This record gives sequence, C-alpha cells and structure tokens, in this order.
Amino acid sequence: MSALTLDRVRLGAGGPLARVRVEGGRVTQVVAEAEGHGASDGEERVVDLDGRTLLPGLWDAHVHMAEWASARHRLDLSGTASARAVADRVRDHGGRVPGGAVLYGYGFRDGLWPDAPHKRLLDSALPDRPTALVSADLHAVWLNSACLALVGRSEHPTGLIREHEAHEVLSALPETPADVVDGRVADACEAAAARGVTGIIDFQYGDTVGDWERRSAASAPAVRVSAAVYPSHLDMAVKRGLRTGDETGASGGLVRVGPLKLFTDGSLNTRTALCRAPYPGLDGTDGSHGIEQTSPRDLVRLMRRAAAHGIEPAVHAIGDRANTVALDAFAAVRCRGRIEHAQLLSPEDLPRFAELGVTAGVQPRHATDDRDVADRHWAGRTDRAFAYAALLAAGARLEFGSDAPVSPLDPWLAIAAAVTRTDDDRPAWHPEQRLSVPDALVAAARGRRLIRVGDAADLVVVDADPLTADPGTLRAMPVHATMMNGRWTHGPY
Repeated sequence: MSALTLDRVRLGAGGPLARVRVEGGRVTQVVAEAEGHGASDGEERVVDLDGRTLLPGLWDAHVHMAEWASARHRLDLSGTASARAVADRVRDHGGRVPGGAVLYGYGFRDGLWPDAPHKRLLDSALPDRPTALVSADLHAVWLNSACLALVGRSEHPTGLIREHEAHEVLSALPETPADVVDGRVADACEAAAARGVTGIIDFQYGDTVGDWERRSAASAPAVRVSAAVYPSHLDMAVKRGLRTGDETGASGGLVRVGPLKLFTDGSLNTRTALCRAPYPGLDGTDGSHGIEQTSPRDLVRLMRRAAAHGIEPAVHAIGDRANTVALDAFAAVRCRGRIEHAQLLSPEDLPRFAELGVTAGVQPRHATDDRDVADRHWAGRTDRAFAYAALLAAGARLEFGSDAPVSPLDPWLAIAAAVTRTDDDRPAWHPEQRLSVPDALVAAARGRRLIRVGDAADLVVVDADPLTADPGTLRAMPVHATMMNGRWTHGPY
C-alpha cells in the first residue's frame, strides 16, 4: 500500500503546521513543517490541506444505530409543545403518506406538556392507520387504538406505555426487513463519517453483535463499531468465548465486541430515573422516586458473570440513587466498565468514578435538551446534574455520545453543548459545569488528545480551528474530510 502524506495541516486545535504520513492504516510519521519533508519512497501521494486543522477521529460512544437509521425516515416530533400539537402533526403527515403500514414517529418529550398523551387524541387524528410514536428518550411509546389492537393491547387505558412494556410493544410490531435496515444503517454510518465520526459504540437493543456480523460480511462499515451485548444474549456470548474488544465478523478489525448493557433505572423525561428525593406530583405533592429496573443483587450477579468471561459492563444510570447503586456494584465486582448517562450525581459519588476506574459515558446535548425538565423535576439539585466539569475535576474519564436518536448523531453538537451549556439564545445553564474546547475534544475522541506515530489513522480534517471557533461554527463545524483506518470515508479525495 502506497504512503499518503497530509501536507500543510495544523496539528490539533491551535497547533502548529505539520506533515503527517499515513501507511498501512497507521500514522507512521509526524513532522513539523520547519523540519522538512523527510524521506519519500517514490510512491508517496501528497494531499495539500492548506492549513486546515487535523484532529483525532471522533467517536459516538453511545448510539442505537438501527433506531437512529430508522428515525431518519420517520415523522419527527421534536419540538412539539403538547399532546394536541403531536396529534395535529400526525394528522397532517398521515394524510400525505399513502398506505396502511404502521406510521412511526419519534422524538416527543412530554415532561413539560400541559396535556397528557392519550390514544383518543391519535384516534381523532388518524383513526384507521396504526400509529406508534416513540419518545425522545426511547423509554415510552404512544399508540393509537388501531396500533394497540395490532399488538394485542386493545384494553390499555391510555395508549401511553413506558419502560419494559414499551420495548415489548415495539418488538411486537411488524419488523422492517433486515436488508432495508442494513441499507439505512450503512447510509447513517456514511452520514456520521461526514461529521468526523470514525467509531461508535452501538447499544441497539437485540442481537447487536450478530447484526453487525451480518452487515460486515456484506461490506465494510464506514466507521469502527463496538457492538454491545444484552443480558438476553449473554449466555450465547459466553458460549462463543466473545470478550469485549474481540474482533468479530468479516470486518478486518472494524467490528468488535462491546460491553454488556445493563439498566438500573429509567429516564428523566418519563420521571422514572431512580432518585433519592421524590418527583413532585402533578397535584404538588411528592410523587415516586422513579423505578429500579435491576435489583442491586441481580446487577452484581450479572456484572460478575460478564466480567469473569472478559465482557465489561456498561450500566445505564440516570438518577442519583441509580448512580450510587451502579458504583456500589462496580466496587463489589472490581471490574472495568462504564456508567452510561450519569446525569444526576451525589457529591460523594463524584470521586468514585476515578477510584473505581469507571468511565462516564455522557451525552452533553442532553444537558441542553433537558434543562427545563430538570429544573422542574430535579428542582434544587441541578447544580449536580450533567456535572461534566465536576467529574473531570474529580479525575473521571469522560466519553461523549449522542444516545441517537435521543439526540442527533453529530459529535459537534455534543462538543458545543459541553463547551457552552446552551443551544439557544439563553445564557449558559450551570456554566460552572462547562468544559474547555480541548477537554471536550478529548472526550469526543475517546481519550485521544494527540496524533502520534503508531496510532491508527483515524483522523478528521476541519475547516475551522475549534479553539477559536464561535459557538455557532463549533456546532455546525465544517468537516472537510474524514479518514478511518487509513482510508478516506468522507471528503474530496
């Protein structure tokens, strides 16, 4: 394979001009511009990047890839301010799309609505066509009567179904053919590469490893993939001898086994995140504390079994009580792993991430998306919500994700949200929890801070220096080109 030199490239945010040589999928030379070109083998290709900024490739460390790929083809309900507004949008959309297949929508957030989702509203909008609307946090589904009948739940009183039952309902709906899903996933991976993404951790529900083995047998993905294992597939993974980090499928190392995904609680928007203090009830009295999805005993048991076979756990924990339970489980098992979301933390738990070697997989866009819902339902506690600066100061390792389709698969939205703590004209929300641009870039690159000889040639070239970019430019960062494993996956080359 001939060598490739990236010439006149700025090495990192605010960095010097340099030349970077790539060969065999790896960085083989990094030379400051003043030091000259170095040796050439005569087959070297040179790409002049004209002073653009070169960064380590970015990752989305939490995505539901098939859900995101499908959501890109579904009715978008984000930004709707009431159940009535959703019904109006369904009526308008359903009238324009022919056919009797299930109408899917996604992205509604009912935590601040003045009215409650109900099947009657959807029935009035679209009575004959089955309609299934998935909430932005993926923890609830809202069905009309036709869709309830389709899944055998005609007697459900409201049509709004949450948590485990919601996943059961979605699983009971007609499946999209695998080849259609795979085509959408391939398109979504290419779109991710166009935003500088070189890798993802895919937490899609189901047999995620098997799905990616099938896809990689057909063609190499445009991004690296770490495919999660769910408890329902743990026995099979153990039987096959799969371990976190192992190559799987026919991908040449691009698809690997990821962590075991476990749940301690629900979500903030559905008021099911497990918290020490109760949620305020609709009548002003105290409501519930959230839900416990997995008991502490079962959590330890599953984590211990996985760790004994080389599979690292990734534990979903959003409420402060849930995060304590998750950290206690890591302390009991003494294994490496991750806590996904870590949205509300008790002060005494902040240093435990570093002490236990647990990565905080966080989604900065959630902080800006959910600031109003947090102010209402976590009133008086938001100084320790989405506490990224406090986690970093306590020595924790942060890795950014989107949780797509909860927020878009675009790492620059996460970086900008972490740096600014706002995504509109309002002042920063808890600005004390802002991160610097360099720290945000590291978290978006799974810990890579520098481009070094020997590293995998997973690189992104951007047209603006993130260190000096204004917030708008940072969010919409113009990506000139993306390279993964030494090959261009986006750009003019």
